[in-house]
Amino acid sequence: MAKRGPYGKGEAKRAEILRVALEIFAEEGYRGTSLRKVAAACDLSLPGLMHYFDSKEDLLTQVLRVRDETARLRGAGEDDIEQVHHVIQEGAKTPGLVELFVSMAAAAADPGHPAHAHFAERYPLLRERATAAVRRAVDEGRYDTTIPPERVATLMLAVVDGIQLQWLIDRSVDMEQPFDDLLTLLRADDATRGPGGAGVSRG
Repeated sequence: MAKRGPYGKGEAKRAEILRVALEIFAEEGYRGTSLRKVAAACDLSLPGLMHYFDSKEDLLTQVLRVRDETARLRGAGEDDIEQVHHVIQEGAKTPGLVELFVSMAAAAADPGHPAHAHFAERYPLLRERATAAVRRAVDEGRYDTTIPPERVATLMLAVVDGIQLQWLIDRSVDMEQPFDDLLTLLRADDATRGPGGAGVSRG
């Protein structure tokens, strides 16, 4: 049942704030003026905006949660590996969210940071899903590797997250290529491999 009264209205406003913040941060990243733009777009003052969150860092963390949930819903029914491709493609279109993700991931190393719990939950879940996808691909004969699936999953996440940092520094870097190369190395079809089993690049 839908929540009624002040609490329900508060939850609706909070959801609106996160949706608007996601759109604004996607275009310009997080800056000191960004929260004021979010507040104005939601017909709130800056103090009024912060009333709905424990802190600025909490708001930013919730934006990342919404981003992940939006990506998950958009890719519902797809293979987990294919979802990764779409996440990378979307990242190239929303540099502000990539910037926010990288910044918050670094800050989350502090156990006391509001984003710590989010990332502590996120990585085990992603590794579990990626491990299952790799194991399934190996069982079906699509991948051929002697590396255990759980280690391949960790490598996949390292490639995806690492290339985002490189891309923020140098926008000429192709964010899709490294992940494509990794999949080429895993594929069982020798026709997709170069001499000695090396992956063939797209470009």
